[in-house]
Amino acid sequence: MTTVVHLLRHGEVHNPEKILYGRLPGYRLSERGQRQALTVAEAVAGHDLAYVVASPLQRAQETAGPIAAAHRLDIATDEDLIEAGNQFEGLQVAVGDGALREPRHWPKLVNPFKPSWGEPYLEIAHRMLGAVHRAREAAEGHEALCVSHQLPIWTLRRFLEGKKLWHDPRRRQCSLASLTSLVFDGDALREIVYSEPAGTTDPKVTGA
Repeated sequence: MTTVVHLLRHGEVHNPEKILYGRLPGYRLSERGQRQALTVAEAVAGHDLAYVVASPLQRAQETAGPIAAAHRLDIATDEDLIEAGNQFEGLQVAVGDGALREPRHWPKLVNPFKPSWGEPYLEIAHRMLGAVHRAREAAEGHEALCVSHQLPIWTLRRFLEGKKLWHDPRRRQCSLASLTSLVFDGDALREIVYSEPAGTTDPKVTGA
């Protein structure tokens, strides 16, 4: 029995302060992000969606809205789809700029392989995998859509592909409103398919 679990990264966020907002409440989709959500809803209109679930964060719930409505489904919430924890949350962060210029923050950067500034990559992969399998079971024989965030989706993909979880953020293949689709035969993963129904975005641009 084939089941497909789509991991959808939410759309662009209204973030005029350009901070790393992480799990902070109140960060909604921008107008462009709302259009991206509608574009994805149109792209999956003909899919056999039986279950829609999202991270508890506002931007993920808003991205899920048009898709769930089009399929007459309620939006479930799974805490394990949430953005990664990060000690720089609420600060402006860029290479060589913002909070990274302040010596008091440097000890947080001691181990990029874990990473030392936030939730460990392996913990992210494990919780995301749990959310995926719950979605797969809920939509067995059909399709499920899980709305999450760039880093958790990319970390899970690397984990499933047997790659090192530490990576260069500038090389993530996970554009805004992109789909990373996991195709299962029973409970065994058969393939991973990536698509960008709303177009490509630069992974270096804040909007996660």
